[in-house]
Amino acid sequence: MALDTSADSPAPLRTISQAMDEYIGRLGAVWVEAEVAQLNRRPGMCFLTLRDLEAKVSMSAKCHVSVLDSCPVPVTAGARVVVQAKPAFYGPNGSLSLDIREIRPAGEGELLAQLERRKQLLAAEGLFEARWKKPLPVLPLGIGLITGRASAAERDVVQNVRLRWPAAPLRVRYSLMQGTECAGGVIDALGELDADPAVDLIVIARGGGSVEDLLPFSDEALVRAVFACATPVVSAIGHEPDTPLLDLVADLRASTPTDAAKRIVPDAAAESEQIAAMRERAQYAMRRLLDRESTALAAVRSRPALARPSVLIDAQAELVTEARDRVRRALGHRLDRAHDEIGHHLARVHALSPLATLQRGYAVARHPDGTVLTSVGDVPEEFSIRLADGHIAARRVSITPTTSDKDPA
Repeated sequence: MALDTSADSPAPLRTISQAMDEYIGRLGAVWVEAEVAQLNRRPGMCFLTLRDLEAKVSMSAKCHVSVLDSCPVPVTAGARVVVQAKPAFYGPNGSLSLDIREIRPAGEGELLAQLERRKQLLAAEGLFEARWKKPLPVLPLGIGLITGRASAAERDVVQNVRLRWPAAPLRVRYSLMQGTECAGGVIDALGELDADPAVDLIVIARGGGSVEDLLPFSDEALVRAVFACATPVVSAIGHEPDTPLLDLVADLRASTPTDAAKRIVPDAAAESEQIAAMRERAQYAMRRLLDRESTALAAVRSRPALARPSVLIDAQAELVTEARDRVRRALGHRLDRAHDEIGHHLARVHALSPLATLQRGYAVARHPDGTVLTSVGDVPEEFSIRLADGHIAARRVSITPTTSDKDPA
C-alpha cells in the first residue's frame, strides 16, 4: 500500500507504523533455519535471538515455554534449529520479531533427537537395566579387544594393560571404527570373541570424535548384539562427555580407552604392595594376639592355685585330718562312755548274780531232780547243796522249822 506523502504533506509516524503492522500481519508463518545466539527463559515465556548460519544477520524471537520444552532435545545457546514462526511487528518501539510456534533440532541436534528416540525405545524394552549387567572377572584369563588398526585407542589399552598386568593375555580384533560399515564390523568381531572360550572379557575401544563419527556405536543392531553377548563387554568409546548407546547397554562404561585398561585388570605393583601391607598387618595382629594370650596365660599361672597346686590339696588334707581327729575323739569318748556303762551293768549283774550271793556265805539246796528247795517240808532224804565253789551231797537227819520271820542267825 503506497502512501501519498511529500515534504509539504508528510505522514505521521503512527501512520507508517500502522501500515507496517498491517503489511507484516498479512504475512503467513514461515520455516526458518538458524542458530540460537541467546536464550532467556522466564516464567511462561522464552526470548531468543536467532542468528543466520552464514551472514551476520540476527533477529529477536519469542515463544511459550511449552513450545521450547516440546523439542526432542534440549535447546541451548549455540544449537542449530528449524523453527516455524510468524513475523510480528511491535508498533510502540518499531521492533520486528518472530513469534515461534514450533522448534525442531537441525544438524547435530537432529541426530541427537534421533538417538534420544532410539534410546527411549530400547530402554522401554529393558536393554539398559542394571539387572542384566554381568560382573567383570577380577583377573581376566583372556581379554578380547575390538578397535581400529594402529589406532591411539589400541595403543592406550594395550600399553596400560601391559603396564598394570604384564601377563594379561590380549586377543585383538580389528574393525572399522567409523562410517557405515563400522557397526557390522564390530558385530562380527564381537561374535568371534564371544564364541572363543578363552576370552572372558571384551573391550570395544575408540578415541574421541564428532557425533557423526560416534553414531555407529548407537546402532540398534550393535546394541542388541552387545545385549545378547554372553561375555561381559566394556565400552570405551570417545571421551567423558560422549555417551553413545553402547555405553548404556555395556556391562561397564569406561570414560576413555585408558580408563578401560585401568578398570579391567588390577595393578600388579599396587596389588603386591597391598599384599605386603596385609601380610604386615596380619603379622602385627598375630603378634598382638600372642602377646595378649601370653599375658593372660602368665596371669593365670601366677595365681596361687596354679603356682602351687598342692595348696588346695594341703588345705583339703588339713580339713580331712581335722575331721578324722574329731571323729576319733568322738568315737573314743563314745567307747569310753560305753565301757563305763558296761562296767556299771556288769557290777549290777555281779551284784544280782546268785553266785555273788553264794560267795557271801549263802547256799542253795536242790532236789535230786534239780529243783530248788524252798521249804523244809520239801526236803527229801537225800539232796544237794550248792556252794560258791562246788556242790555237797547231804542227807536229811532232822528238820527244824523256823518259828519267826527273823533270820535265826
